[in-house]
Amino acid sequence: MNSIENLEWRYAVKKFDDQKFLEETQISTLKKAFNLTATSYGLQPIKLVIIKNKDIQQQLVKHSWNQQQIVQASHLLVICVDIKLDESDVERYFERVKEIRNTPDKIINSFKDYLKNAIASKTIEDLLSWGKNQAYLALGNLLTVCANEKIDSCPMEGFISEKYDEILKLKEKNITSVLVLPVGFRAKDDVMIHQKKVRKDISEIVFKMY
Repeated sequence: MNSIENLEWRYAVKKFDDQKFLEETQISTLKKAFNLTATSYGLQPIKLVIIKNKDIQQQLVKHSWNQQQIVQASHLLVICVDIKLDESDVERYFERVKEIRNTPDKIINSFKDYLKNAIASKTIEDLLSWGKNQAYLALGNLLTVCANEKIDSCPMEGFISEKYDEILKLKEKNITSVLVLPVGFRAKDDVMIHQKKVRKDISEIVFKMY
């Protein structure tokens, strides 16, 4: 199947088969896909928490508007953003650039200084908002990779971030939860399994200017 056929195949699963579990190779693919997601400036102000623990998943259900996919899923992916981003993060990024690409300082320094100033000029709220934009890039990437790998998923914004942060002790890692993605395999009796996709006509949402 090609990418479009795979995207036609996927949907937001309403009921997972709680007896089926992803292989570690599949989880490894999702981890690599998350890490390869494009982010602004390449700074990656995002983190991924992967949960495979039914007790923890069950605790999170009531903080997710009782959406049962949270506990039914093979794994629960929680996409997070850094609470605090500063000049040291920019410095570490460019150290990696030098290590991996062997790029000399004379090429790096001007852009590095620009980014340090840009980060320093933003409020914590600005940086969190910017980080959430990067999280959505990661979510879109994961949804597409899941479709191509025949992994079912259900993207969620409907959860109480503060409770997730508390239960998962995310503040200790200097991160906060912004998006949730249960992954696994659709149940045979999922009410949406045979439903056709409802989308606008392409001509309504894509405008050619050539």
